[in-house]
Amino acid sequence: MKPRIAVLGCGYWGSNHIRTLKSLGVLAAVSDANEARAEGFASEHECVAISPDALFEHAEIDAIVLALPPQFHAEYAIRAMRSGKDVLVEKPIALTVEDAERSVSVAHETGRIIMVGHVLRFHPAFEKLKSLIDQGDLGDIRYIHSHRLGLGKFHTENDALWDLAPHDLSMILALTGAAPEEVRGEGAALLDHLSDFAHLHMRFPGGLRSHLFTSRLNPYRERRLTVVGDKAMAVFDDVEPWGRKLAVYRHAVWQDSGHWAFTTNEPTYVDVEEGMPLTRELQHFLDCIETRSEPRTTGEEAIEVLRILTAGSVTHG
Repeated sequence: MKPRIAVLGCGYWGSNHIRTLKSLGVLAAVSDANEARAEGFASEHECVAISPDALFEHAEIDAIVLALPPQFHAEYAIRAMRSGKDVLVEKPIALTVEDAERSVSVAHETGRIIMVGHVLRFHPAFEKLKSLIDQGDLGDIRYIHSHRLGLGKFHTENDALWDLAPHDLSMILALTGAAPEEVRGEGAALLDHLSDFAHLHMRFPGGLRSHLFTSRLNPYRERRLTVVGDKAMAVFDDVEPWGRKLAVYRHAVWQDSGHWAFTTNEPTYVDVEEGMPLTRELQHFLDCIETRSEPRTTGEEAIEVLRILTAGSVTHG
């Protein structure tokens, strides 16, 4: 019997979860503080609408997807797990490291699964990139930089760093396999007191460096992760069409008579299986529920993401 999943939060991203879970045949209920909104989604997707307070004690719900403003994530994740439900909580897992640690502690205490919605970890192009790195195709990784830029969305609680960077930090942590030893942040607030631009500079064990740039006030859209190894370089560009999302550059750099020399080569585009990251993420969540196995995007990793965000945050008056 398939798990019966409810979605708490029927906003923009919650609606994507609702549609995808429906397509997977496991959507049992929707819930939202706005009762009329929940009823509308329930009618459209042929499931029941349950009030948030009643949802946690509902006997026919096995797991809950939390797609709420992040200030509510820890409270409701803990409540769900103490009620015997597994949880997929959207990023960020919480707004403080302490709240995230409490959530993970309750998951261990109750034996419940807590998975975090770092959806790009399930992108086929990222999965292929990680496979290339694990196989040594790029050599020793020396530098990783990520750019996530665009216009909007604007939030009253989250700045550009906290809203946009968790996806990239999750990918960078997966590729490095380690927490950074040093984090330095810079930000700029143009509209109000929340940063609209943010840079993070990180140093990892072994000398690997990483740089992350996020902006919600940029005239063009960019979704690019670049990995520089001593054998080759690779670029995961999610703005490109499927046939060009993952490119490998086999440039060469060497010393010749005391001077640096280099050659450039055209990129090789790596074949990537097409697939929707959210569908793959939710299927993974279902598999973890059924097998009781640890998710790819764990609560422990999400805590490290929060530590980096906290260390790199800039306060504006």
